[in-house]
Amino acid sequence: MTNYRHEYKHVISLADMVILQGRLPALMQPDPHAIEGKYKIRSLYFDDPTDKALREKLDGVNRREKFRIRYYNGDTSLIRLEKKSKIGGLCSKLSAALSREEAQAIVDGNYAWMRQSTDPLITEFYAKLLSQQLRPKTIVDYTREPYLFSVGNVRVTIDYNIRTGLQCTDFLDPACITIPACSAPIILEVKWDAFLPEIIRDTVQIGGRSVCAYSKYAACRVYG
Repeated sequence: MTNYRHEYKHVISLADMVILQGRLPALMQPDPHAIEGKYKIRSLYFDDPTDKALREKLDGVNRREKFRIRYYNGDTSLIRLEKKSKIGGLCSKLSAALSREEAQAIVDGNYAWMRQSTDPLITEFYAKLLSQQLRPKTIVDYTREPYLFSVGNVRVTIDYNIRTGLQCTDFLDPACITIPACSAPIILEVKWDAFLPEIIRDTVQIGGRSVCAYSKYAACRVYG
């Protein structure tokens, strides 16, 4: 069964980020996977020849999905295949582990090994690579500061230094050049299950900041 979570995004300023960096550690726990409170994420997003995932995001389609593969802090010993789905304001994420060799094979367009997989997400991705002709579209790099709050299963993240790989899609190549994506704003994301505790709601309130539908993938496709 797919579990859907609430998700809000806000574009914030550098001053807002400094304020939140002072507030959040007093109430929330650091993510145990973070190094000195943050980690770097590199993702490779997939889309079909008509850019269906991109167009649906820009058009605000209520029900949509996209696939990506990603790793953290330059560590390619654990790479994740992820499918992110959205229905209205609710989101879900399914993931499966990939080896470096499996991820590189996907990037290179070698999918034969996926036929033998027993993981349902890899099987689904394999079917859509063939039927929808999904292909790598762009690398998305950014730095994330994550905070956790157990009540409500709340996760608050601050994402910044968002960069795009332009036409480079070999995301395992450390020499792949990236540049700032569009205006490369700072993004505050708040995710929770059934309810958002009032103390967290009050803590993340920043005057004049409204909920937005910012997409790192869309921002990084601005150059092609």
